Amino acid sequence: MAGVQRMKVANEKHSKSITQRGNLHHRAAAPPEEKAPVGPWLLALFVFVVCGSAIFQLIQSIRMGG
Repeated sequence: MAGVQRMKVANEKHSKSITQRGNLHHRAAAPPEEKAPVGPWLLALFVFVVCGSAIFQLIQSIRMGG
């Protein structure tokens, strides 16, 4: 009998969540700010490495080619 009583208590406890499914409470607060997936320092490092590599490759190809 204890299992039946526990089931009844659990059903009563969660009945509100079933009947109000889909009705979300909207908050008046501002939406959360979207954060960049990459920090500014990491982005600067990436740009430095890519651009530096491209410049180095250009200089090397100019020296070897002519």
